[in-house]
Amino acid sequence: MASSSFWNKKKVFITGHTGFKGSWLTLFLTSLGAEVVGYSSHPPSIPNLFEQGNVAKECTSIKGDITDYDSLFHALKQHNPDILFHLAAQPIVTTSYKNPIETFKTNVLGTVHVLEAAKHIESIRGIINVTSDKCYENDGSGNRAFVETDRLGGFDPYSASKACAELVATSYQKSFFRTNTLHLASVRAGNVIGGGDWAEDRLFPDIIRAYLQDGTLNIRSKNAIRPWQHVLDPLHGYILLAEKLWIDAECAAAWNFGPINEPNRTVHNVIQSIMKLWNKPLTILSPHTNTPYESPILTLDSTKAVNKLGWTPKLSTDHSIAWTVDWYKKYAFGENMESFTRQQIDAFKNL
Repeated sequence: MASSSFWNKKKVFITGHTGFKGSWLTLFLTSLGAEVVGYSSHPPSIPNLFEQGNVAKECTSIKGDITDYDSLFHALKQHNPDILFHLAAQPIVTTSYKNPIETFKTNVLGTVHVLEAAKHIESIRGIINVTSDKCYENDGSGNRAFVETDRLGGFDPYSASKACAELVATSYQKSFFRTNTLHLASVRAGNVIGGGDWAEDRLFPDIIRAYLQDGTLNIRSKNAIRPWQHVLDPLHGYILLAEKLWIDAECAAAWNFGPINEPNRTVHNVIQSIMKLWNKPLTILSPHTNTPYESPILTLDSTKAVNKLGWTPKLSTDHSIAWTVDWYKKYAFGENMESFTRQQIDAFKNL
């Protein structure tokens, strides 16, 4: 488990702290005693976990955009963090088709800005650059799970932008950080689920909206296979990696964090599991055939993280789905989501 003794009073800077993963990460780190400064433009949706979890009270929150280098550099220089987590991104595949320029600008140039600014901040010892499992060149065959040394690529603009962000990170690590006390690692997680995700065109939020509205669910690719995992599992991996990165330059590399020893689960299978837990059916519709392309199968090999970090998922896919459904049920019943979100973090830490 992540070390409270390590994180206590550590100054942590998070880009994208108002997003789904960023909000969970902020709450996780502050529960370990870290002092978090967040830098983000705005919460990505209404509603959003940042507000539902009252995340702002746990951190210093700065409104800014990673495409604005001067603003970002000033924020980093003002706060002199020990560790930086870079999560800010345009994270949706379908949005990348609609707005590829903004996607590449945010995900690629934004990453350049973050790393260039960090290069000039002497206090920073470690950077965790968060990309995606979609950064790999995927032919859709599903012959094997991706390992960290596999070729990068991307059919859609989002996936390509994340592959580019990986190349940027590798360049900075080799060009500027290799002989420095600052070490950079990139992390690639699967399809994370968890309470408080309200993004458009994501499976769980779309299902919950269907339940809260007319009971009709539009699904793009019901047979697609993804590495489903609760958001706290990869975040725990990122945190463990940051601890190791502090003392071991060999950890300055790419890392996968995905489910282990779990059967392949299709979108359709996950929907059936959610309906069973919610105890209510949905009317499921498929969209028109001109749906933008997404790879039909994507799985990760996380052997490296298991062997070198001692990381393993604490929640199975079934438990991940159950925890997520439980969060949204509590929301639907009008319960205090700030309190319940923290309860789930505490429960996770005790597993």
